[in-house]
Amino acid sequence: MLMPKRMKYRKQQRGRTKGMAQRGNSVAFGEYGLMALEATWVTSRQIEAARRAISHHVKRGGKVWIRIFPDKPVTAKPAETRMGSGKGAVDHYVAVIKPGRIMFELGGVRPEIALEALQLAAQKMPIRCKIIGKEDVVEPAAVEAAE
Repeated sequence: MLMPKRMKYRKQQRGRTKGMAQRGNSVAFGEYGLMALEATWVTSRQIEAARRAISHHVKRGGKVWIRIFPDKPVTAKPAETRMGSGKGAVDHYVAVIKPGRIMFELGGVRPEIALEALQLAAQKMPIRCKIIGKEDVVEPAAVEAAE
């Protein structure tokens, strides 16, 4: 699973998930992309499950680009622990996703196979997603209207 090799700070605060994706909001590498329509945290397990679904469906054909990386640590305290005594240990890592972000890209396969593969990946994601092509120019206002 994906996780950072090293970090400057071991633990982070939760932050806020508002606004649209300012970066990574256009298809840059492949011909088709999976765009997020909602804000959420996507865990490294969910990214791996979607990657496996795509690569299994295209049967080693084409190329898959993962455009998100889980670099935010999420802490958890052990079960049945009393309150206090500091912040819990790092449990897993997540990628912060905002609406409009391209999460996966796919290239080098036929359009119908790419569509089916990205639909399988979208089912593994915890949010609503949209499949777009390289020629589809999506305005940020159009993504908000889709919600």
